[in-house]
Parts: sequence; C-alpha cells; structure tokens
Amino acid sequence: MSEHGSSPVIRTTRNAVAVELSGVHKWFGEFHALDGVDLKVMRGERVVVCGPSGSGKSTMIRCINGLEMHQRGKVVVDGVELTDNLKRIDEVRREVGMVFQSLNLFPHLTVLENCTLAPIWVRHMPRREAEALAMQYLARVYIPEQAAKYPGQLSGGQQQRVAIARALCMNPKIMLFDEPTSALDPEMVKEVLDTMVELAMDGMTMIVVSHEMGFARQVANRVVFMDFGQIVESAEPEEFFSHPKHERTKLFLSQILH
Repeated sequence: MSEHGSSPVIRTTRNAVAVELSGVHKWFGEFHALDGVDLKVMRGERVVVCGPSGSGKSTMIRCINGLEMHQRGKVVVDGVELTDNLKRIDEVRREVGMVFQSLNLFPHLTVLENCTLAPIWVRHMPRREAEALAMQYLARVYIPEQAAKYPGQLSGGQQQRVAIARALCMNPKIMLFDEPTSALDPEMVKEVLDTMVELAMDGMTMIVVSHEMGFARQVANRVVFMDFGQIVESAEPEEFFSHPKHERTKLFLSQILH
C-alpha cells in the first residue's frame, strides 16, 4: 500500500463519504443515549471520539455497524442506509471491521482459526487462501509466531492485536475501535496503539473511541467530543487541544490531560 493509502481509495464504490449520521436518536428505555447526532466521515479520514463515560460514544459506533438500531434519523455506511433489514445490516458488516474493548476472541479456537473463520464462512474464501491471508495480517501486527496458540495463552495486548488482525482479514473499508486499550494493562497499551498507528498511516478509514489523547494528536484528522448524547465539538487535533471552544470540552480536557 502506498503512503497515501491508495488501496482504500481504489475500493471506493460510490463517493468519498464513508459514514454519515444525520439527526440520529437512540433511546434505551427512558435514557436518551444519542440526541440528534450529525457526523460525516470521509474515506481515508481518521476520527477519534472522546467524552465522559455515558456520553454516547460507544452507542454511536455500535449504530454504525448495526449492533444497535437507532430509532430516528439516518445512518449511511459506504452508501448503504442502515435499517432493520437484516440483509442491509449484513451488507454493511461485511465492509466494516470492529475491535471491541473486551477481547472477544473464541477461546476454543486457535489464533489462526479465529482469523480465518469469517473469511471462510462469510466471504467463502478457500481455507488455504484464508490461512495465507491470516498469516499476512498476523505478521502485520507482529505476532505470526502465535498462530497455533489459543487466546488464553496470550497476553491482553497480544489478544487485542489478534482481534485487529481478525478484523483486517475481512478486508474492511472502515475500521471501528471501541476503547480498544481500556481493558489492557498500561504496558500493553503501547503495542496496540502502535499497531493502530500503522493502520492509520496506510490510509484506513478509522473511527476510534478512545481516551488516548497522544494517539489522537498523532493520527487523527479530527477529534470529536461527545457529552449527553450529543457532539459538542469537532476540530482538527491542534485546534481541539490548544483552543477548545466549549466549556464542557475544556472541563473534560482539564480532567484527562494532566
């Protein structure tokens, strides 16, 4: 892949908009989790979403791949509008990779089997081809020697890198990360962030929910701050960290930037 990330551009199907949320609302019972969210992410853009606990960050990205269904507004991913139509949800999920906070690998499958499962069953890829692809991505995240091990034999950081490799094996157009380092010990955080930095440099479209502000400064094209289910502020990293406009943003940054 070129330094300009040519591969995702080649795969463009409709236009340069990767993800668009328009007036999105989501309730859990009485709780208004998303309150009129508008967000447009262009292909190749890297957006880091931050905000206090319960602000709607994880709910928003779960709505982007149909893990949660919004109740009002529109979510369009790679030109496909997400509705409760299961065929459409599957269509979107084939193009969107997701890495969760919890290390949700299959414990009874080896690392290699975890990575080949979806390409074989969803993309109908021949096993040998899927295994070659999986080894390529395991090498990419610097753990090819762990292919025959089971997740329980790996450190948390290694497991999270397996999760990233597994998502990449589906050749996604968009990668979503939901606080991928928050469950890790501090010494393991860097190895996962380094892997994500490399992905970013390849031009992968990424939406990352994270409190890792160093990562945001290094790789984000834009930092989005959420609170009470709304996008309060959105700006380029330099502007966001140096000149936040809203009091809520200033308060949040004062609490996490020591």
